[in-house]
Amino acid sequence: MNREDILNDEHPNRYFDPHFQIETAKILPGEYYATKEEMALVTVLGSCVSACLRDRDTGIGGMNHFMLPDEGKLIGSHGNVSAGGRYGVHAMELLINQILKLGGRRDRLEAKVFGGGNVLQGFMLSNVGEQNAEFIVEYLNQERIPIVARDLLDVWPRKIYFFPFNGKVMVRRLRKINNDTIVLRERDYGARLFHSPIEGGAELFK
Repeated sequence: MNREDILNDEHPNRYFDPHFQIETAKILPGEYYATKEEMALVTVLGSCVSACLRDRDTGIGGMNHFMLPDEGKLIGSHGNVSAGGRYGVHAMELLINQILKLGGRRDRLEAKVFGGGNVLQGFMLSNVGEQNAEFIVEYLNQERIPIVARDLLDVWPRKIYFFPFNGKVMVRRLRKINNDTIVLRERDYGARLFHSPIEGGAELFK
């Protein structure tokens, strides 16, 4: 899989968030990031999903932001795992492996999952948001990683802040969008996938 399709940048888009008064890394579609620092990870989701994973004992954790390719546009499968499913597994394992590399343990991981909104209507042959939401829940159940919070499906884009060091997640449902940046960003990301090789609670805030 090309580096541009799932990316863990050692130097992500980091900035100081004045609202939460903390160093923050912005995770874009196709990216993932794990840290053991006391910082926040933020992303904005439409049809994509994010898994926020952390080692509940050490606070080492991370976030990804991915979309399953549309099944109708991909060729081939291996066993019972579809082409889109293989992509999702790859996205999850990259994040998990990065957490383990930083000192986390797989048997202590817990997850909070978000996204899968129906915001790309007419773009896919099927509801990609629903596919993404179903995948992330099924994957974590199979891997026996407990889901301790979720906010999936519906029609709203979401802005997610994740604080791995204490496990807190803040969710803002974007009921009014002043521009189409979110949709266009995910459309572009989704289009790239079609041409790529296959490789505690959540608090609402205003």
